[in-house]
Amino acid sequence: MLDRHGTIAATPQPADHTTDDRAIAPPARRQRPRGVLARLTPWLFLAVPLAFLVTFTYVPAANLFYYSLTKWDGFSPEQQFVGQDNYVQLFTRPELFQVFFVSLFYMASGVVQMVLALYFATVLSFNTRFRNFFKGVLFFPYLINGVAIGFVFLYFFQPGGTLDSVLRLFGVRGQHLWLGDPDMVNWSLASVSLWRYLGLNFVLFLGAIQSIPGEIYEAAEIDGANRWHQFRHLILPGIRPVISLSAILVVSGSLSAFEIPYIMTAGANGSTTFVIQTIKLAFQFNKVGLASAAAVVLLAIILLVTWIQRRIVPDEGVDLV
Repeated sequence: MLDRHGTIAATPQPADHTTDDRAIAPPARRQRPRGVLARLTPWLFLAVPLAFLVTFTYVPAANLFYYSLTKWDGFSPEQQFVGQDNYVQLFTRPELFQVFFVSLFYMASGVVQMVLALYFATVLSFNTRFRNFFKGVLFFPYLINGVAIGFVFLYFFQPGGTLDSVLRLFGVRGQHLWLGDPDMVNWSLASVSLWRYLGLNFVLFLGAIQSIPGEIYEAAEIDGANRWHQFRHLILPGIRPVISLSAILVVSGSLSAFEIPYIMTAGANGSTTFVIQTIKLAFQFNKVGLASAAAVVLLAIILLVTWIQRRIVPDEGVDLV
């Protein structure tokens, strides 16, 4: 190429910026290996909760199982190992085994409780007059202390009390031993339990029903579905996991009923529940080993019922769309 003086000038070559770019670019960061502290960080955060869980749950459970294999009064330093003898007594002595049948009254009450709670939750999930007022009325008993409820219903069920006065308005005369008759006492106590815990199941069902998208109800109404069709094909499938949870609570609650019958009758007239009997064995008759075996049996029954329920009604996601 000629310049203005007629000499040949060298053709300029494109500049090589490879070296400059490398010099300007920041050096690549090396991947540092994770240290021991980084791997232990999650466990450091879990250390305190795990320590509390082991200390206050697993260690007492292990001690409970050990005590169930011994004959101990709770005070003596010596504990006589008897093996499975305590468990054999629980299932062979009629006076110890019959308390299982008392739980059937509370289980029947729990089934009625679930049906009523589901009915009220379905009705009040739609546009109903004074629905907020009725929600408060249904949930309020669950907020009251169980001891207070027991004393209130003592006056309600006493001969000539509130219930008998109400029945007289409908022509039913006489004074009934609602808490003194062995044929009526468990039904009376179970009805109190139904009234108290109805609000819990009601709130669970109401929250599950309201979590179903409103567009699904609108589409069902456009297709001509009435309230019964919506309940059967939308609400029931949509809240199946909550119904399963409520069933577990009903079974476990019926087996471990204690507060209401203990305050109102202290287990008299054939109203002794499994938990009341366990407490009496431990603290009244000083049979800690036998009471521990009863507690282990109760825990095993609840776990077994929960496992069977999970096998029959698996907790699966429900797609309504």
